Amino acid sequence: MDVVGVEGEAAGSAGVRAVPVGEWEREPHPSDSLRTFGAVVQALREHAGLSRVDLGARVQYSKHTVESVELGRRMPDEAFVERAEEALGNTGALRKAARHLTRGEAGLAAWFRRWARLEREAVSLCTYECRLVPGLLQSEGYARAVFEGTIPLRTDEELEVQLAARMERQVMMRERPTVPFSFIVEEHVFRRQFGDAEAMRGLVDHVLELTAPRNVTLQVVPVEARLHACLDGPLQIVETSEGRRLGYSEGQKNGRLISDAKEVTVLCQRYDTLRSQALNPTESRDLLERL
Repeated sequence: MDVVGVEGEAAGSAGVRAVPVGEWEREPHPSDSLRTFGAVVQALREHAGLSRVDLGARVQYSKHTVESVELGRRMPDEAFVERAEEALGNTGALRKAARHLTRGEAGLAAWFRRWARLEREAVSLCTYECRLVPGLLQSEGYARAVFEGTIPLRTDEELEVQLAARMERQVMMRERPTVPFSFIVEEHVFRRQFGDAEAMRGLVDHVLELTAPRNVTLQVVPVEARLHACLDGPLQIVETSEGRRLGYSEGQKNGRLISDAKEVTVLCQRYDTLRSQALNPTESRDLLERL
């Protein structure tokens, strides 16, 4: 993915600082925190009655850089934050907001980024899937086949970025051996062909390897199972370090973070009910090994 350089102005009038290309790189995937920080900068600037040129002169950056920060396209450095804080009233708002700035995650859909961050910080994670193998369990070959089959088509470069992001998500499972990870997956998901026999074996071996640790549980819902409570679609549930539970559901080109306590309670009840209806972990591993 191309990284676009700065539209910097040459140093000259009003002491504007010339910004070398590469020092302020365009964010290829602006995060929500960058957009929020930029909106705060813009609101404070307009409240102070300053134009972008005026603020640029005071913080010693070009008006284009100020614009890019306000639109969430640039990660502000410490100097920008400090000078903007002083120029816009010393309220402390920018310093405090800057502590929470994060870059957008390349290869992750915009609606999924917040959930991906919650995954990394969760004290437990439950996942039900009825469409495809969960991303945290996918082999590289399977993930590549999924990305190659999506519409609109991706360039080779975009595909590699997304593939790397998906494989990187799996690292947290290996690095967090005390966090419980629970997966319930429909049997037909593992039976869907995506390549030759060797590729299918690679997928099953990968799933068996990732679900072997004691903190990871995999249960398969057999094809002969009756209708159950999770037929509305895939779902995920995390528990945060504060003891709060949040849900997530995903559909065509969108994802929904569910924070309402009553809704999350219903999701938990559905998941717990399905857990009792699925094969137990030993039976599930036996089924995969037979596949």
